[in-house]
Amino acid sequence: MTPPAEPPGRLRSRPARFIGPKSLKGLTGLSGPQYFLLAGSFLIPLGSFAVLPFMSVLLHEQLGMGLGAVGVVLAVASFVQFAGGVVGAVVAERIGLQRTMLLALLIRTAGFAGFVPGLGHPAAAVTALFLVSCGAALYLPANKAYLVHRVADERRPLLLSASGSALNAGIALGPLAAAPFVLSASAGLFTAVAVLFAAITVGHALLPAEAPNHHPEEEGVEAQHSPRHREKPFAGLPVLPFAVTVLSVYVFMFFQHYLAVYAVPRTSTEFYGLVLALYAVLLVVAQPLLSDRIARMPYPRALRLGFAALAAGMATLALGRPAALLAGALLICLGEIVLFLKNDLEALARSPRAPAVVFGHQRLAAGVGAFASGIAGGEGYALAERSGYPGLFWAAVAVQCALLPPLLIRTLRRLRPGSTTDH
Repeated sequence: MTPPAEPPGRLRSRPARFIGPKSLKGLTGLSGPQYFLLAGSFLIPLGSFAVLPFMSVLLHEQLGMGLGAVGVVLAVASFVQFAGGVVGAVVAERIGLQRTMLLALLIRTAGFAGFVPGLGHPAAAVTALFLVSCGAALYLPANKAYLVHRVADERRPLLLSASGSALNAGIALGPLAAAPFVLSASAGLFTAVAVLFAAITVGHALLPAEAPNHHPEEEGVEAQHSPRHREKPFAGLPVLPFAVTVLSVYVFMFFQHYLAVYAVPRTSTEFYGLVLALYAVLLVVAQPLLSDRIARMPYPRALRLGFAALAAGMATLALGRPAALLAGALLICLGEIVLFLKNDLEALARSPRAPAVVFGHQRLAAGVGAFASGIAGGEGYALAERSGYPGLFWAAVAVQCALLPPLLIRTLRRLRPGSTTDH
C-alpha cells in the first residue's frame, strides 16, 4: 500500500468530496507547471507500482532471499518511506520545493536503474529499493506544497483532489501493466521504469523555482512556528489516534507486503495485478462516497467497523482460492478506507497543534507500524509456509485484527485515563 497523500494545512480536516462538473472547469485555468505536476501524479505511481508490489516475489523467488530477510528489508524500506516525509519537509524548507523534487527524482531514478544489476545481486537490489524509498520520502511533501503554492484557498481542494485521483489511477494501472513482464522480462521492465523516471526528472528540472510566498495567512502560520515559537516536536500528540494508526498500519501492511508471495504461486502475476487494480479502483470510488459518513461516525464505531473489515478480509485470504483472494482484498480495502481516514480526522480533532505537525505525527505512526509488520511478518509467513499451510498466516493476522484493538484501548485507558474518551 501506498498511504494517501496529505494536503497541507487545514484542508485535510475537510471531508473529501467528488469533483463535480462545475468544479472541473477550474482545471482549465491552471498554469503549465500545475498541469505538469498533475500528469506526474499519474506517471510516477504508474512506474513505481509497476515494480514495488512485486518486491517480495522478486527478492524471495528470483534472488533467493529468506522470508525473514525479506521481511526486514521491506520493514526498513517502508519505515524510511513513511517516516522520512518529516525529513523531506525539512529539506524542502532548506533548499526549496523545486530543488527538493528534483533531488528526490534523481534518487528514485538511480534506484529503479539499480534494479537491473540487482537482478543478479541481492545487495544491489536492496540498495535500489532503499534509494526508491528515500526518493519517495523526499518527493511527496515538496510536490504537494509546490502544487498549491500561492494558490487561493478555494482552489486548493480541486488541485489536491485532482492530484489524488491521478495518483490512484496510476496505482491501479501500474501492477496490471507490469504483471506479464515482472518475472519473464524483469530487466526490460526495470529499464523502462528508469527511463520513465529520467524523463519525469528532466521535466522537473525545467520547472521554475517557486516564488516567495506572500499569502498573508501562511505568513502568519510561519511566524507562529518560527524557531522562537516552536514547540517540542511531540507536544500535543493525540495518543489514541497515534497508537491506533500504528496498529492499523501494522496489520494492514501484512497484506501489502505478503499478498504477492502468497497469491502469485496460487494464481498468476496477471491475476495478482488485476486484484491490485480492482483494489485501487474501489479505493478511488468508495473513499469519496463514504468520507462524509466516516467523518460523522463516532470514533469507537469506526474502529469496530474498520478492524472488523480487516479481520474478515484476512480470514478470507486464508482460503487461498482466487475468488477468496479478490474478496479478501476488497474487504481489506474497506477497512483501510475507514481506519486511515478516521484516524487522521480524529488526530486533527484532538490535537492543539498545526495540521502539518499532526500529519507528521501520523506519518511517523505509519512508519512504526509498517516497520513492526515487516519484522514480524517475514518470520511469521516463513513459519506458516514451513508448516505446509500458508493460509494460517492470514488466519493469525485476522485474530490480531480482532484482539489487538480492544487490548490497545484498555491499555491506554489504564495508562492515560481520559485519553480514549469519545469526541
